[in-house]
Amino acid sequence: MAEEVKVFRSWGSPFSYRVELALRLKGVAYEYIEEDLSNKSTLLLEYNPVHKKVPVLLHHGKPIAESLVILEYIEETWQENPILPKDPRERAVARFWSRFLDDKCSLALWMSCWTEGETQQNFMEQAKECLHLLEEELKGKKFFGGDSIGMVDIAASFIAHWLGVLEEVAGISLLDEEKYPNLCKWTEEFLKSDAVMECLPKRANLLAFFQARKHAISATKASV
Repeated sequence: MAEEVKVFRSWGSPFSYRVELALRLKGVAYEYIEEDLSNKSTLLLEYNPVHKKVPVLLHHGKPIAESLVILEYIEETWQENPILPKDPRERAVARFWSRFLDDKCSLALWMSCWTEGETQQNFMEQAKECLHLLEEELKGKKFFGGDSIGMVDIAASFIAHWLGVLEEVAGISLLDEEKYPNLCKWTEEFLKSDAVMECLPKRANLLAFFQARKHAISATKASV
């Protein structure tokens, strides 16, 4: 009997994308359930009652929440095409950089694109520090995981695809090729992968979505 694998996702979420990409890299067939985040389903709230967010992986009827936790589960459940190295120290290092991307980098990059004035400048400085650290980590490597896409690359997919869209919406520049050549080269290599491109949201759709969000925020501010 085929395994029941379902992903509760939102099409434009980089966190949902992580889970889908990992499953595709592993060759695991899955069904996705699209969530309207403004009107979350009863099932999503049941399966993730703590954070009430996507993604949620449902495997044989049992839910797992939070994207990095799900990536670990996928790695342990399906051994083919590993996304973590075998060496214990290297695995720990990969987990460290994955957490760094979530705890520091993604927040700084996101807030750089959605704030203004001095607050924005502070977030942009934090974002550039994060990008510099990632740039150094990539020295001499094709991917963070070495010669193939691994867990850190999956966690960093926000930088490869979403960041450029948000930079355009915000009218700022963070990922400069002159300052971060390794990261820019990594982005090119990452986006060459068939598995990466198969479930990547279209750039034009993301751009339209975030532009509409920005206009809505601006309209709300103007009416206050």
